[in-house]
Amino acid sequence: MEPQQIPDAHAQPGSSVLAALRAPATGLTAAEAAQRLARFGPNQMKVSAPVGVGALLVAQLRSMVVWLLALAGVVALVLGDLADAIAIGAVLLINTLVGFFTELRARSALAALLRMDVTHGTVVRDGRVQDIDARGLVPGDVIHLEAGQLVPADARVLSATDLQVDEAPLTGESIPVPKQPGALSIDTALADRSNMLYKATTAVTGRAIAVVVSTGMHTEVGRIGGLVSSVQDEKTPLEQKLEQLGRRLALVALAAAALVTVVGLLRGMQLGEVLETAIALAVAAVPEGLPAVATVTLALGVHRMARRNALVRRLPSVETLGSVTLICTDKTGTLTAGVVTATVLWLDGHEYDVEKPTRTPMIEQAARVGVLANRAHLHADGGARGDPTELALLQLGSKLGLERAALEREFPEIGEVPFSSERRWMATMHRQDGATHAYVKGATAVLLERCTQAWTPNGATALDAVRRARIEQAEAEMAGRGLRVLALAAGVVQGTAEVDVHGLELIGLVGMMDPPAEGVRDTIDRFQNAGIRTVMITGDQQRTAAAVAGRLGLMRPGDRVIDGQELDRLDDAELLQQLPHTPVFSRITPDAKLRLIRAYQQRGDIVAMIGDGINDAAALRKADVGVAMGGRGTDVAKEAAAVVLQDDRFQTIAVAIEQGRVVFDNIRKFVFYLFSCNLAEVLLLLIAGAIGWPLPLLPLQILWLNLVTDTFPALALAVEPGEAGVMAKPPRNPREAILSASFIRAVSWYAVLITIATLAVIVVARTREGTSIEYVRTMAFVTLGLAQAFHLGTARSTGHVLGIQAFTNKLAIAAVLLVIALQALTLYYGPLARLLDTVPLSWSDWLLVLAFAATPGIVGQVARFRGR
Repeated sequence: MEPQQIPDAHAQPGSSVLAALRAPATGLTAAEAAQRLARFGPNQMKVSAPVGVGALLVAQLRSMVVWLLALAGVVALVLGDLADAIAIGAVLLINTLVGFFTELRARSALAALLRMDVTHGTVVRDGRVQDIDARGLVPGDVIHLEAGQLVPADARVLSATDLQVDEAPLTGESIPVPKQPGALSIDTALADRSNMLYKATTAVTGRAIAVVVSTGMHTEVGRIGGLVSSVQDEKTPLEQKLEQLGRRLALVALAAAALVTVVGLLRGMQLGEVLETAIALAVAAVPEGLPAVATVTLALGVHRMARRNALVRRLPSVETLGSVTLICTDKTGTLTAGVVTATVLWLDGHEYDVEKPTRTPMIEQAARVGVLANRAHLHADGGARGDPTELALLQLGSKLGLERAALEREFPEIGEVPFSSERRWMATMHRQDGATHAYVKGATAVLLERCTQAWTPNGATALDAVRRARIEQAEAEMAGRGLRVLALAAGVVQGTAEVDVHGLELIGLVGMMDPPAEGVRDTIDRFQNAGIRTVMITGDQQRTAAAVAGRLGLMRPGDRVIDGQELDRLDDAELLQQLPHTPVFSRITPDAKLRLIRAYQQRGDIVAMIGDGINDAAALRKADVGVAMGGRGTDVAKEAAAVVLQDDRFQTIAVAIEQGRVVFDNIRKFVFYLFSCNLAEVLLLLIAGAIGWPLPLLPLQILWLNLVTDTFPALALAVEPGEAGVMAKPPRNPREAILSASFIRAVSWYAVLITIATLAVIVVARTREGTSIEYVRTMAFVTLGLAQAFHLGTARSTGHVLGIQAFTNKLAIAAVLLVIALQALTLYYGPLARLLDTVPLSWSDWLLVLAFAATPGIVGQVARFRGR
């Protein structure tokens, strides 16, 4: 049998596992280990290489808009129009470089986060215990593990002394798991396999000897890595929309060019003139600034999110955040504080909230027991070491001013009965008032056996059957709320041995949990107001998950909690029926998380998955937006995610979603602006051709307009502040195209207004005596440019101009002034005027141009004001 293919090591005695691995309990020899290392390979994860620089550069060219523009440039070059070809090539180069460097910067910013940790392991080789690089471990190696060490490979426990392991990165279990060597049932769930150790988890207390059963990609961590690699990257909603938009643009441009070509040839125009007109139409139909402005808008979103501690790895994910309809989130450390806390004390039939405790004699006595019967340590610098439940008791004492060092000076410790998994309690003995006092904590059932009295405010009273039943009922009720319950007892004893610990007084019960993190409930309420549902998916116990969900307001009447075993029994159709009524999934494996994400996506949700553990990695990658924790998150999770929260706060994802919505609103605004302007250019050329006029704008003039009047105002729209109430409305329909019917109507309306204004100027210019075609084109060129610049005011808001704060975006005002200045420059700067074939205009010409250019904006605003 292959040593790395023992799926049921937890169900076999340790001796059988050693036999299957052909490994002695005294450890392998160095020679045998070397042979196995050559056979099975190093004990390390295979991390996928980041996207190469070349591939990143090529990715910027995968756009129909880019291809269409490139085609126009090639045609211009074939016709010998070198100036047009160079200008188009420059636009393509600028767009490509902007996108490339922005994504390269985002990728490089995370390089340090993606380094995989390489740990060491303590192994028995050639009969000696030695510390080696964990990459050299092989199946059959016997390893030693002590508190504070990372588990270097998957291993079967052979012997253990008070060992507890933090498996939260792998299973989501918030409380350390006790480990013991006994064999288990073959169908025991991974999170309940108390005789197995898993790579990347941490020993919290105790020590153990174990035999390695799996290394590298064959470990549970490695299996999750394989699961992650099986998930294919998919295009974000924005990428799909822009691709769809590019195809539509290509069809419009080609259809318009074909129509003009046919009409021109039928009218007897020269082929060169017809092709020149077709190039002009293709250039007019394509908003050259769209790729660059879209990239810059997303990059600005990345920058704003980074300032708010959300680091974005992939640009389109910024916009996808704004589309999110569902948030699937891990529990431990995401919705909760990630620290076990004493929250409730049950004393003589009364329950006290001790997250902010009031100092009373009974509460103080209970806290004193918890502080003295304790082996954890709180350091002055804020650090801590030890079992999380013991640390929680020390923190409770600290809130009441009880420090163990001070208590031990007053009550010197003279003995101890240490905790063990068999005993299920511990005690410390202290000299007090000339007698030996025991302070004891442990499981309620076993401590009740050692107690004869119960503490009350009026002194000790007999622990009769009625009082005992009331204590047991209180414990069951607290456990039912997801609390981990310990009993606290104290009393005078005759010695320091285990047999001396009896005749105690039960002080009370303490309930501990990993409580909801500060601000999480408010954030969930905010999501609900924004039409975004929150679902908890955790590997933790069902009642613990339900208790946290209840405190966070996730549960509604009729909702239920589904655990992993029930989920496995549901077929896909049954699962889809349960999803709307199930806000909590517990004891969920990595495979099940992936299945849930796929099911939600099948329902049409845009899913953000938040997690920090190795067990979250596959789901993070499959989700529309994977969000990992930057501080406590594992490297595997951060590599799989699209967004990393550097402050580990759930609230930060709300900031990111809000910014995502603002980004999409701004994308719609500049698409509206660009399409209105470019459609006006197309209509102008088509109408002029139909009438029989000479080409009213040259291709290079159109390209200039698209570069200047489109790009600068559109960039100003990229930094437009979010409109009020952006998080008070439901998510937009993720399937709705950018060019919806209402959007097209609005674009067409404003394009017609701009076209009419420009045609009117041409009519006036043509009626003047002695006018040249250069003068007519100049009048049209300037009017169209200024009308497009003034159209920026309309594009800034979905309402009329009075509905926005006109001066909140100073870049928009600067963009309009810049366009006016650049348009003037094309008339009076000789080299530029010759390149664009323009002539100077008089003051009266300028007044005429300004009047007609301002008209579309004024008419459009009046129509909006009247509720059009």
